[in-house]
Amino acid sequence: MASSRTPALGFILVTLLIDVMGLGIIIPVMPKLITHLTGGTISDAARWGGWMTFAYAGMQFLCAPMMGALSDRFGRRPVLLASLFGFGLDYLVMAVAPTIWWLLGSRMVAGMLGASFSTAAAYIADVSPPEKRAQNFGMIGAMFGLGFILGPLLGGLLGPYGARVPFIVSAGLALVNWLYGYFVLPESLKPENRRRYDWARANPVGSLAALRRHPIVAGMIVSFVLMSIAAHAVQSNWSYYTIEKFQWTERTVGWSLAVVGAAIALVQGGLVRVAIPRLGQVRSVYTGLGFNSLGLLLYAVATSTWMMFAFTLVYCLGGIAGPAIQGLISSQVPANEQGELQGALTSLMSLTSVVGPLIMANVFAFFTGPKAPVHLPGAAMLLGSGLVLVAAGLARTSLKRTVASRG
Repeated sequence: MASSRTPALGFILVTLLIDVMGLGIIIPVMPKLITHLTGGTISDAARWGGWMTFAYAGMQFLCAPMMGALSDRFGRRPVLLASLFGFGLDYLVMAVAPTIWWLLGSRMVAGMLGASFSTAAAYIADVSPPEKRAQNFGMIGAMFGLGFILGPLLGGLLGPYGARVPFIVSAGLALVNWLYGYFVLPESLKPENRRRYDWARANPVGSLAALRRHPIVAGMIVSFVLMSIAAHAVQSNWSYYTIEKFQWTERTVGWSLAVVGAAIALVQGGLVRVAIPRLGQVRSVYTGLGFNSLGLLLYAVATSTWMMFAFTLVYCLGGIAGPAIQGLISSQVPANEQGELQGALTSLMSLTSVVGPLIMANVFAFFTGPKAPVHLPGAAMLLGSGLVLVAAGLARTSLKRTVASRG
């Protein structure tokens, strides 16, 4: 019955929103829960939190290609529903975790299940005509932005009732979404577009190696990776940078992140759907990367609080580049390899979530430390701006090859 219905793009977007909210809702209470389980200090909790982030991103990196390949073989629907059900159970385990090791293990399981983001992206590719793919990929970014506004806000409201309460609410959200999807979510991948499961390609190395069959997209994929690493100049350093340079309080940091999240959601959920059809995907890539690089540069040289809020608009306008690049990459890959492609991209994104924070945090620490040749808190943002310019150059080379191959 479900497979005969019109593909539910809206359900996929709600699924992504609930998944991201589930991640964000636990952020405010994680330090308290870790401190309770370890009996240590906040500093100790931060170290454990770092390992949990590493475990989550690492498992997502390893498992995303497998999830994508499974969805290419058996369809998107069973993989998505299994992941949602698993998410619900995993949050319940975290809610009752008796030791820190249980919590760490649960985060690893969550990372594995979180690899289903690649299946959601493949679903969107299945149901979107080529000319609307980039706009619909932009909605993924919008759901991430909205989820990271609503999730931490809800977690902060629930935290006073107990450090484990947000985990129970996250479990409820995931299980309700699973139940709803069981009855309404159709299958998007036609039987004739499915392919056998290949163990050699259902891993990070294999899935990335398989992309060599599409050499035209190689530069765009590297551009996507560099842009993602550059983003950690903001994502991983924002609090430290603004406290060091402007002496912001935690309250100001929180409000500023809400503004950034809202701006990202508006750009990727609204502007992308207007800008990309008008500019075209190629010009959208160049325009977005230009705004992204300029925004990071402006952040780095800002001298007062109002500038950080004002420059957020410039930085977030760069959000049109990601969906445009993803749409161009997707257009070069056949329907029965979309799951593998999105799995590879999710793996790369997870890898940047391991590498990016390490690079940017160490650059910031060095240029604000006693051995720095010059005190430069914005060094990581300057590095990010440069990486985006390199990404633009690689994208230009790849796009020229694409045009040449069509000509």
